[in-house]
Amino acid sequence: MAMDLIVRSGNIMTCEEGRPIEPFDGYIAIAGGRIAALGQGEIPPELCRPAAKIINARGQTIIPGLIDAHTHLIHAGSRESELDLKLKGVSYLDILKSGGGILDTVARTRKATKEELKKQAQKSLDQMLLHGTTTIEAKSGYGLDLETEVKCLLAARELHEEHEVDIISTYLGAHAIPDEYAANPQGYIDLMTEQVMPFVSRYKLAEFMDVFCEEGVFSPRETRVLLETGRELGFKLKLHADEMVPLQGAELAAEMRATSADHLLAASAEGQDALVKAGVTAVLLPGTSFYLMLGRYAEARQMIDKGIRVALASDYNPGSCPCENLQAIMTMACFGMRLSPAEILQGMTINAAYALDRAADIGSIEVGKKADLAILDAPNWEYVVYHFGINHVDKVIKNGRIVVEKGNLV
Repeated sequence: MAMDLIVRSGNIMTCEEGRPIEPFDGYIAIAGGRIAALGQGEIPPELCRPAAKIINARGQTIIPGLIDAHTHLIHAGSRESELDLKLKGVSYLDILKSGGGILDTVARTRKATKEELKKQAQKSLDQMLLHGTTTIEAKSGYGLDLETEVKCLLAARELHEEHEVDIISTYLGAHAIPDEYAANPQGYIDLMTEQVMPFVSRYKLAEFMDVFCEEGVFSPRETRVLLETGRELGFKLKLHADEMVPLQGAELAAEMRATSADHLLAASAEGQDALVKAGVTAVLLPGTSFYLMLGRYAEARQMIDKGIRVALASDYNPGSCPCENLQAIMTMACFGMRLSPAEILQGMTINAAYALDRAADIGSIEVGKKADLAILDAPNWEYVVYHFGINHVDKVIKNGRIVVEKGNLV
């Protein structure tokens, strides 16, 4: 087989679940958008015939393309006007109750055209790619009606087809109760289960569904109804669980065999044990703890020690973590959660792939997997986490093609 591209480096970071990360001096050969060969030492001459493009990345570090397993990509506008409220100690949930927060973004998103939503999201996707992210999950949830939820999911689908970053969509209509249903929350649940979710499922606009199970938003009982309906409609399940208040969201995620349970700052010990037994991936979001000044982070160390598969994600959104850069999130995971560089890399690659049900295809440097790679201008992986506040990416390879070169989009 003729190789399209061969990358040579003295520091290739292999990353497989359950195995130590072992950097090695070797090469990665790519053909047809996939990793075709992998080995230590010098490139075998036979791989270079006919002439393949060779990237000499000596002195640099190669990692799998980063995977952001929790984002709210599609939305209109921003919420910097809430900064003063946050600094005065007004909580996230209190801002929501006053008509701000999610509901403010809902109003803007309903007014925006699909093209306006795509234009804003395109900028975010460019930033993600420039910082080494090659696959993301994107939630809806800023429409809260049939028309706008569909508009947002269509925007994500079109961007998936047009942009280098792969987008995996999640329906999150259960993100908040919209104003028009404030006096009739059951009516909104009925709208979702009887109209919106069947439509999204029928036209395959989302692979996953999610619910914000939180005090003052959706109760565990309501969440169960929504998840059961979603499962019957063919959705894979996710859950915003135990973010602010312990509501046994982790236990519910385990019972429902969700693909992931996300946030988990307030998850109980029993809930963590249930996640282990059910094999549910925990998606932790240190950027949200930092940005909301919560003074605490999810118990990542305890979860890892218990055997929970821990992924790390940005939670990119306009209200609680307006940050597309997973390298910045690494710093917060290191110093906020006390995670090692190796644990952080696993959390943003192979474990994140499990959180999206994509571990067979992405998340590690293995023969047969997609050739999604980030080449970092750093002598080792630890240096990337240690030296924060800059972009370490020199090149990004997506599906075997160079899409970022010398820190710029190609």
